[in-house]
Amino acid sequence: MMDHSDAPPQDADALTVTLTVNGETHRLTLAPNVVLLDALRDRLGLTGTKKGCDHGQCGACTVHVDGRAINSCLRLAAMCEGRAITTVEGLARDGALHPVQQAFLDQDAYQCGFCTSGQMMSAAALLDDGRIGDSDAEIREAMSGNLCRCGAYKNILAAIRQAESEARGRGGDA
Repeated sequence: MMDHSDAPPQDADALTVTLTVNGETHRLTLAPNVVLLDALRDRLGLTGTKKGCDHGQCGACTVHVDGRAINSCLRLAAMCEGRAITTVEGLARDGALHPVQQAFLDQDAYQCGFCTSGQMMSAAALLDDGRIGDSDAEIREAMSGNLCRCGAYKNILAAIRQAESEARGRGGDA
């Protein structure tokens, strides 16, 4: 377990929170109002998760908590104690990119890259949940919480379809 309580907040109401992120346990001393996004970026140095709107409207901060995609800017870090948190840094396994990550590269499904980690996390959750529909409209609807200011939606859709196809070819273990 990594102890990150060396720089406690000045708040007398500080909490000690134990978070399991990408399979690694971290003990943090945080103010009670610290959101998961800020704990990940500022305290753990996991900067793949982006701070976009800070209001849960853009999806750039999407992570998985117990396998479900959530906006980390809207969830208090203390609410995630005892839960499995996965960030974009934790998608790859054994040195191999997750099928979604590989598909995003193959399909050039990014431009500026700011939304990319949130898009990937939402897409990975779609694959894991088996919620990818038969129509492109269903995928677009499922991904509607993730905004791309560059307009790379066509390539993002192609990447999701590629990852889905690869997952099906391997028996669905995306």
